[in-house]
Amino acid sequence: MKVAVALSGGVDSFVSALLLKQEGYEVTGIFMRVSDDEKPVEGSRFAASLLNIELHIVDLRESFRKLVIEPFVKSYLEGKTPNPCVVCNEVMKFSLLKKEAKKLGAALFATGHYVRKVPWNGKWVLFKGKDQNRDQSYFLWRISQRDLEETLFPLGDKRKEEVKELARSYGLIREESREVCFIKGDYRTFIENFPFERKEGPILDLEGKVLGWHKGVHLFTIGQRHGLGLKKERPFYVLKIEDNKVIVGPKEALYKRRLRAKEAKWILEEPPSTEFFCHGKIRYQHEGAPCKVLVREEEILCEFLEPQMAITPGQALVLYEDDRLLGGGWIEEVID
Repeated sequence: MKVAVALSGGVDSFVSALLLKQEGYEVTGIFMRVSDDEKPVEGSRFAASLLNIELHIVDLRESFRKLVIEPFVKSYLEGKTPNPCVVCNEVMKFSLLKKEAKKLGAALFATGHYVRKVPWNGKWVLFKGKDQNRDQSYFLWRISQRDLEETLFPLGDKRKEEVKELARSYGLIREESREVCFIKGDYRTFIENFPFERKEGPILDLEGKVLGWHKGVHLFTIGQRHGLGLKKERPFYVLKIEDNKVIVGPKEALYKRRLRAKEAKWILEEPPSTEFFCHGKIRYQHEGAPCKVLVREEEILCEFLEPQMAITPGQALVLYEDDRLLGGGWIEEVID
């Protein structure tokens, strides 16, 4: 059976393709070109040559700009902190790239995500990867049942160190980056290369007193302490960004329990119930915490049992039952 592996040139996709070859699949590589940089293309070609497989390069630069980069910039200009990796997985990898894989005659698609795909009452679900430090289920909460059915995740039961060692034994050594793939350096500089109307505004304390002025809300994110331009004896943290105002205050004011999320999506296509308890993650590096969830159509009202630090609009709320991914939504509002 033919499977197309999203081959980035990194160790994860390389080992995914290698494992599938060893299992007897007819493996072909497919590379998603999203920038003018030639290095990723060369890296993917090198990986394919080590594997002795065909590589198909798909130019998706224009689509990536429209569907990922421009919404990313727009979100920051609105005072939110976006997560482009979730968007990229949904609208690029599991949509456009997977469609191209089908054109190549591939019956299956595969990626190097550290997640486990498991059959569940006639459907499919995702569990966190065996290597909990590398688990990437947070980025896949918007994946559809159709995509789950047609996708393989060979690294679900692997640990990162054994993946790196296996790649090394075949001649592939790569430094990895956890930065946003399309940004080199500071995201603020990246955003300022785009044309937009710069809007200065006030920096306020919790009482509404003006402490200073900012040069654009895209320069700030919830929980930020440095770079506020304030000369005060005690540290201030960004608590809220709204109506071109940046509200700052003490660290303890960052802790909140309730939020509202929009555009809810569920792995099993429906939520477990309209009201249930589970664990929620408010960012990729968040450990997750117990919460109570109320579902209203495509809206989620979430209340954590204990206050969580720096709940940030624009990020994803991702929900779990133990290690099983339930679904999630985009954080729209933090409720006091």
